[in-house]
Amino acid sequence: MLKAGVLGAGHLGKIHLKLLNQSERYELVGFYDESETTAKAVAEEFGYHRFDSIAQLIDACDIVDVVTPTTHHFDCAEQVIKAGKHLFIEKPIAQTVEQAVAIRELAKKHGVRGQVGHVERFNPAFTAVNHLIENPMFIEAHRLAEFNPRGTDVPVVLDLMIHDIDAILSVVKSEVKHISASGVSVISDTPDIANARIEFANGCVANLTASRISMKKMRKARFFQKDAYISVDFLEKKCEVVRMKDAPEQADDFAMILQNAEGVKKQIYFDNPEVEENNAILDELEAFADAIEQNTTPIVSLANGTEALRIAMKIIADL
Repeated sequence: MLKAGVLGAGHLGKIHLKLLNQSERYELVGFYDESETTAKAVAEEFGYHRFDSIAQLIDACDIVDVVTPTTHHFDCAEQVIKAGKHLFIEKPIAQTVEQAVAIRELAKKHGVRGQVGHVERFNPAFTAVNHLIENPMFIEAHRLAEFNPRGTDVPVVLDLMIHDIDAILSVVKSEVKHISASGVSVISDTPDIANARIEFANGCVANLTASRISMKKMRKARFFQKDAYISVDFLEKKCEVVRMKDAPEQADDFAMILQNAEGVKKQIYFDNPEVEENNAILDELEAFADAIEQNTTPIVSLANGTEALRIAMKIIADL
């Protein structure tokens, strides 16, 4: 079993602690949090071992799970990697693209693995259909959330939209050619609602909307490609695939047939792939264990996290 420790015991940090403690792939050695109040409360409530310093925690681990505020990501990652330990780091990977690149270079230099916590890659609705998403040419994503003061220290692009940026980059195999964006600050000092249009070199266009001041929650993405439409509901964990194929000569009476101006007939087929229940955070942590033990590239690599941040920063610059 890999010995794992957690840096940061806030809301998400406590979830990671619980799951690492439950996992059969890891031995949870404990945590460190710079807040005396938080550290004491977590240790007393859950019984996890509390370390007195980051250095002590790192020394006791094979991998370190960084779940601190983004402002501390680079400093923590640097210490973990220089100690020769594997790094799991929450999204966004760092505050700046320069820091993200530095983390990648350090990991390469010290021969350690790194994975970024873009958890939607492990959402069961997305994993049920991502192998069916082939050369999408138009993508639309909406990620809406009710207001929560936690996370408003960063623009909504880094808080919410970056999830969809990473998911889209994972299925569009082309360079980003152009980005345009707009946003509005309503409650926070940084934009609370934003829309971005990402144009890729292969002609694909992605239209992303993110809001943290909505009256209801929504996390949906739709992928349009030749003869197919694929929808993913990340929140409800549902997906749908609608395909069009050449209509048979003798179609069923209940078949849905479309005919274009040239007389070509297409039949529409509906499919709802089975979505298996899972805990996406546990899956991403255990997938990292697989990458370490099998010496493979993590599903969400440091390079992936860096690219998602790079695109996010370009969107923010255009707001």
